[in-house]
Amino acid sequence: MIKIHGVYGSPFVRKVLVSLDIKQVPYELVPQMPFARDENYQKLNPLGKIPTLVDGDLTLGDSKVICRYLESAYPDTPMYPADLKDRARADWYEDLTTGPVAELAAGIFFQRFMRPFAFKQEPDEALVAKIIDKQLPPLLDYLEDVAPADGFVFGEFSMADMSIASPFYNAGYAGYEVDAGQWPKLAGLINRVREIPQVKAILDKEAKALGLS
Repeated sequence: MIKIHGVYGSPFVRKVLVSLDIKQVPYELVPQMPFARDENYQKLNPLGKIPTLVDGDLTLGDSKVICRYLESAYPDTPMYPADLKDRARADWYEDLTTGPVAELAAGIFFQRFMRPFAFKQEPDEALVAKIIDKQLPPLLDYLEDVAPADGFVFGEFSMADMSIASPFYNAGYAGYEVDAGQWPKLAGLINRVREIPQVKAILDKEAKALGLS
C-alpha cells in the first residue's frame, strides 16, 4: 500500500490526498511534521519537507512530483487536462500556487494561527498586513483572470483548481478570506473546490486535527 508521510493541514499533503481519494487509490497516512529534524525521515526526504510518498521501492518528495506520478500510475481518473497546452498551463498554475502563493498564505497562517496557539506568541500583524495589502493582491489579480465565472479552470475539476484553492484554506484557518467583492471569480472557485466531496472530506479531517471542530 502507498504510504504518504505528512500531516493533515498541509496544503501540499492535501493535494496528494485528494488526488488519491479521487483516483480511489488506498493509502496510509504516516504522521510526520515538516522540518522535524527526524533522522529516519531525512533518509526518505533529506529536505525534511512533506509530503513524501513511498510506493514499494519508489520514494518521492514534493507534491507536484507525487501528483504527476499518481497521474501516470493511475490514469483512469485524470487530474490533469489532456490537451497539451492546457496541461502546460495546469503545470504553471500549480507551480505558481504551490510556490509564491502558498508561501504568502503560509505567512498568514503562521502568524495568526501557529504563533498564538503553538508558540503562545502574539502575531506580527504588520507582517500580515504587508502580505494582505501589498504582496498578495498582484497574484490575486492574476488568478482572478485565470478563474472561470462558473465551473472549473479546464471544465472538469482538476489539479489546477486544487492547487489554486489549497493555499487559501490554510489562510482561512487564520481568518483570511479572498475578498469576493474584489476577486469574485477566484473566491467563487475556492468555494466550489471546497464542495468537491473528496476535498470536503479532507478538510473535515483537518478541522478535527487542528482542533477547529
